[in-house]
Amino acid sequence: MIFPGSVVRVINAQDTYYQFRGLVQRMSDGKALVLFEGGNWDKSVTFKLSELEEVDLATAKKKGK
Repeated sequence: MIFPGSVVRVINAQDTYYQFRGLVQRMSDGKALVLFEGGNWDKSVTFKLSELEEVDLATAKKKGK
């Protein structure tokens, strides 16, 4: 379940931010504002909840090793 503060990944293959990970800032009316941070830039983008999946950080760290 996605809540504010959750780390999410964009799963809509047609979107510019496909596979990007970000932090949910707020939610309203079936949409979420996601903050992407990268190096010298920050970007906030609104997505439908159906375009996002929650990232399990414990599993993601194990895959990275």
